[in-house]
Amino acid sequence: MDRESNRFSKRVSRYARVGTNVGGFAARMAGARFFGREIDRSKSALELAEALGGLKGPIMKVAQLLATIPDALPAEYAMELAKLQSQAPPMGWAFVKRRMAAELGPDWQKRFASFERAAAASASLGQVHRAESLDGRVLACKLQYPDMQSAVEADLRQLEIVFAIHRRMEPAIETREIAQEIGARIREELDYALEAGHMRLYHDILRKADDIRVPEVWSELSTKRLLTMGWLEGRPLLEHKEDSLEIRNRLAETMFKAWWFPFSHYGVIHGDPHLGNYSVFEEGGEPAGINLLDYGCIRIFPPRFVGGVIDLYNGLRTDNRELVVHAYETWGFRGLTNELIDTLNIWASFIYGPMLEDRVRKIAEGVSAAEYGRRQAFEVHKALKEKGPVTVPREFVFMDRAAIGLGGVFIHLKAELNYYRLFNETIEAYDEAVLAERQRAALEVAGVPSTEGLADH
Repeated sequence: MDRESNRFSKRVSRYARVGTNVGGFAARMAGARFFGREIDRSKSALELAEALGGLKGPIMKVAQLLATIPDALPAEYAMELAKLQSQAPPMGWAFVKRRMAAELGPDWQKRFASFERAAAASASLGQVHRAESLDGRVLACKLQYPDMQSAVEADLRQLEIVFAIHRRMEPAIETREIAQEIGARIREELDYALEAGHMRLYHDILRKADDIRVPEVWSELSTKRLLTMGWLEGRPLLEHKEDSLEIRNRLAETMFKAWWFPFSHYGVIHGDPHLGNYSVFEEGGEPAGINLLDYGCIRIFPPRFVGGVIDLYNGLRTDNRELVVHAYETWGFRGLTNELIDTLNIWASFIYGPMLEDRVRKIAEGVSAAEYGRRQAFEVHKALKEKGPVTVPREFVFMDRAAIGLGGVFIHLKAELNYYRLFNETIEAYDEAVLAERQRAALEVAGVPSTEGLADH
């Protein structure tokens, strides 16, 4: 067995070992409950993190997502899981050659002028190699690790064990729909052909935005497990956090547009606003705009959901409780009482707060990106413990994740913007019928499935 095969076999055995560790952790938790012993959450959170520590795959991305949803997991659990690494071990050159041959055929190297052996970047599902096309253009080749479908399914089984433990703790939130949504989106990330469609979709949506760049898909060099795209030069966003306020504000405003314009005009969001998914390109030695680099976690919403987001905003802005309730019901919340509505409004007022005030301001005062939303999440958790549990609709999960992630970016940049003006400018032309037709046409051009009849998309 060669070194690369041996490395892969070790990865497979690690998944099996982690499954055993999580199962043992679950058994200890169940035993504690059965004998009526009080559970030390801080200690058990460390035990869970240790049980999952050898698994450097998709579940770590899931853990970071769950940390943004109030009481989706106990806070102690979410904090420990978020510390774990999200990168899988890199593939060496021998393994890369075999994987590329499996995707493009044995003569794959003849289809490139050059292909760098060392990965330029790695992620939870694959790694990126820099290459050059036969006509001299620089390319990024995103190659999926082997057998990731099995790894993802293994991760999701471990996640269900964690959710099952949480359900025994009398949670404030019913997590079954959250688990279904996460499973559907993570499985989608395995399909690079779908990601290529998402990239073409964003390329079309943002075609008039000179300050936002989307990679070009090279379909002839792409498969379901290999995505080849144009290389976008740029520097990490955080390298600009000490730039002048003018530059930081310009970058933050571009980020706002890159996220809210596709949602308000096409019902599409980038569901993973991780700092590694953006870079800053320059023109004339000055920061000029944002590169959007990853399209594995794109959420497409029915037009009615977009209407619910706007209704909730207007309901909070004008103190129209009926409109607020209508928005929650449009999203899929059921069995609402006055107490539950008041509790949901704590979180909604936090998310929408900066956009309700017609003034220049920071997204949040006196908090770090890591602390953003923690106090409000605690208030929601405490209230739902008394009045809940509440079932969180599937479509809310990535909307919430993206909003928190975007807020964290604004905190890092220390931006000072009129978020009220920016938001109202992007929603002023909203019309559900127009959005529906615009979305249908864009999805058809990009080759992405329509939302019609797809409850889980």
